[in-house]
Amino acid sequence: MWPELIYADWRETAVTLQLWTQIVGKVRLALTPWLNHSWQVPLYASARGLGTSPIPVGNEILEIEFDFIAHRLVARSSQGGEGAIPLEPQTVAEFYGRMTDLLKRIGIAVAISELPSEIPNPIPFPEDRLHAAYAPDAAHRFWRVLMQADRVLKLFRTGFLGKVSPVHFFWGGFDLAVTRFSGRPAPLHPDVPGLPLAVTREAYSHEVSSAGFWVGSEAFPQATFYAYAYPEPPGFRDSAVTPGARYEASFGEFMLPYETMRSVRDPDALLLDFLSTTYAAAADAGHWDRRSLECPLGTPAQPRRLQGSG
Repeated sequence: MWPELIYADWRETAVTLQLWTQIVGKVRLALTPWLNHSWQVPLYASARGLGTSPIPVGNEILEIEFDFIAHRLVARSSQGGEGAIPLEPQTVAEFYGRMTDLLKRIGIAVAISELPSEIPNPIPFPEDRLHAAYAPDAAHRFWRVLMQADRVLKLFRTGFLGKVSPVHFFWGGFDLAVTRFSGRPAPLHPDVPGLPLAVTREAYSHEVSSAGFWVGSEAFPQATFYAYAYPEPPGFRDSAVTPGARYEASFGEFMLPYETMRSVRDPDALLLDFLSTTYAAAADAGHWDRRSLECPLGTPAQPRRLQGSG
C-alpha cells in the first residue's frame, strides 16, 4: 500500500516532473482569482494522478490532469475541447511547447511566468534542455504514495473545527500539505528564496501548524513527512513526538522519514500519531485554544456529535 520511493533512484525524474507540474500550476495561477494563502494555485491528488480541479476561463472551465496510469497529460474544457500529450522523456522546453500548443488547440489562450519558482538557479521553461527524464514506474509510485498520504492527511483534517486548508499539492515546493490555523495573526514572515515577499507574507499572515509529505531534494535526499509551526513557539522543537521522528534545525521542521513510516506494522497509525503529536506540540507551545478548535476524527456517514446534544 505504501510503495518504496528512494529519492536517489528517481531523482532525475522527480526534478523534471516538478518543473512540468510548475508549468501546469502556473496556468492555474494565471487564470484563477487569488484566494487566501495561495490556496488557488495547488494541484490535487486524483484517481489517476494530479489534477488542477476546475480553472475558470471567462464563463467556461478548464481542467488539466497528469495521468500517471496512462502516462499522459490531459486537458479538457467545458466547451468540449480535449487533448493530450504523452508523459515520456522530453526536455522541459519540449513539454512547455507541447503544453502551449495543446491549450491553443482547445481554445485556451494564457500567458504564464516562464521562470520556475522556489528552485535554485532556475532556467526559464522555454530554455530548459537540461531536465528531460521521465521513468513511468517511478512517476506511478510517486502518485501512489501521494494518494495514500492524501487519504491519511484528509482523515487528520477532520479532527479540527477551526480554519484549516484543503489537502493540496504545492508545485513550488513539490509537497502535499494541510495547514491548521489558531485564528490569531502572525508576525510578518521573512523572505523565502524563489518566492515574492508579498506572496510569502500573505501565505503566513496567521499562526499555523502545518504538516505534509515531501519527496526530498539534493539537500535532503529522502522522502519524508514533515511538520512545522509559524511562528515557531518557544519549546516547540524540544517537544516529545512520535518515535522515529526528529527535529531538523536546518529546516525548522519535525521530520518522519518515509522509509521509517512504511517499515512498521501499521504505517497509517504511525503517520496519524506523527501528525497529532506535532500539532499538539505546536498548539500547546503556542497556547492555542485547543478545547474550542478540536473534535474527534470523522467517521463516514456519521454527523459530528455536538456537546449537549445527547
